[in-house]
Amino acid sequence: MKKLKLKKRGLLFLVASIFFIGACQTKEEEKGWIQLFNGKDLNDWQIKIAGHDLGENYNNTFRVEDGLLKVRYDQYETFNGEFAHLFYKQDYSHYKMRIEYRFVGEQVTNGPGWAFRNSGIMIHGQSAESMEKNQDFPTSIEVQLLGGNGTDERSNMNLCTPGTNVVMDGELVLDHCINSSSRTFHGDGWVTAEIEVCGDSIIKHIVDGQVVMQYMQPQLDERDATYQRLLPPDGNKLLKGGSISLQGESHPIDFRKVELLNLGDDCE
Repeated sequence: MKKLKLKKRGLLFLVASIFFIGACQTKEEEKGWIQLFNGKDLNDWQIKIAGHDLGENYNNTFRVEDGLLKVRYDQYETFNGEFAHLFYKQDYSHYKMRIEYRFVGEQVTNGPGWAFRNSGIMIHGQSAESMEKNQDFPTSIEVQLLGGNGTDERSNMNLCTPGTNVVMDGELVLDHCINSSSRTFHGDGWVTAEIEVCGDSIIKHIVDGQVVMQYMQPQLDERDATYQRLLPPDGNKLLKGGSISLQGESHPIDFRKVELLNLGDDCE
């Protein structure tokens, strides 16, 4: 009987130990994550909307309500190309990023068809200050956030390259947008999107815990109008880092988490 009790106690201790170790590992993994969105205000962010001066939040496009960072168009009568970007105050180079988002409501009148349930995370971007007043998108690498229409298939976490190019499978890709291997995300549910960025080396798009897109050597596109202006004095067109911004393209979207783990100078 005593041996049986001892065995039971030993088993309970083993289970408790495994749970404790797992909890500690989870806490350890979460150490160092920075909350870019504080759930209260946009004090750490800069607004740039096409056709408007830096800092002008035209029609209250970006706002914080109920602890959510919202992109809204309820004060727009119609959309006239006011593509909007919300820039974080600091540039990064090597990092992991995690965002929880959902599309809500209806697209604003006159929004482009391709912008239905379409937003994005712009990384390795130019600064908000360097954008021209009427510039639609920052020169950057765009990790697309995309939702389905309830019927048709549409991959999520695609890649678009405004003013940039990348290398995939050893070849320079000149296409503007490349589809990922992601499934379609229909409806208004929350989605967790993750990015792993290793400077001018490998970049990964992750959703559902699966890598759905991978490429390397992000670089300025010599064909783009911003190329000469943004090319550094040393002539190296590879993008080692840059700004991070969230996008508004005419469909309402909520963000409830925007967090980043800075990996320093490398991804080891």
